[in-house]
Amino acid sequence: MMIHLTAKDYVRQPWKNGRGTTVELLHLRDPASGATLLRLSRASVVEDGPFSLFPGIERNLTVLSGPGFRLTGPGLNLRCDPLVPVAFPGDVQVMASETQGRQSDDFNVMTARHLPRPRVIVAQNDRFDGEGRLALYVLGRCRVDGAAAAQDDLILTAGPVSLTGDGPVIVVSYSGV
Repeated sequence: MMIHLTAKDYVRQPWKNGRGTTVELLHLRDPASGATLLRLSRASVVEDGPFSLFPGIERNLTVLSGPGFRLTGPGLNLRCDPLVPVAFPGDVQVMASETQGRQSDDFNVMTARHLPRPRVIVAQNDRFDGEGRLALYVLGRCRVDGAAAAQDDLILTAGPVSLTGDGPVIVVSYSGV
């Protein structure tokens, strides 16, 4: 079964730290506790400053546009460059720096720490035979198993799946949700 989400399905909300907004593409919660299991979102980093804390959450961030930036914190020094996924713990205080006063848009994957960590890659014209579920965030026109998808669409499915077309896709392979 394939679920195709578009911009009309997404929710805009303020950041926990109050310094910006995020566009929530998907948020799966534990039915009993309401705790986050998986959250996919988009946001913009527009200035140097702190990231919000998310205790018990593992994070993965992929810069989509702009110059990128650096994330630093205790035991952490990551360069966030366009289309290169980086992973870091959500409960470590990190700071964005080297923004150069320019906006960088990014795609975020957050998963509960007790779940298997998702695999996040950027792909184009590829086939995925893996187990588990896939979330495909489309960065340019493409086809998913022959079905048309436009930029900023989110396709939820399970493998195998075939990607063809002009644009790259962020592929999130996850399980346990």
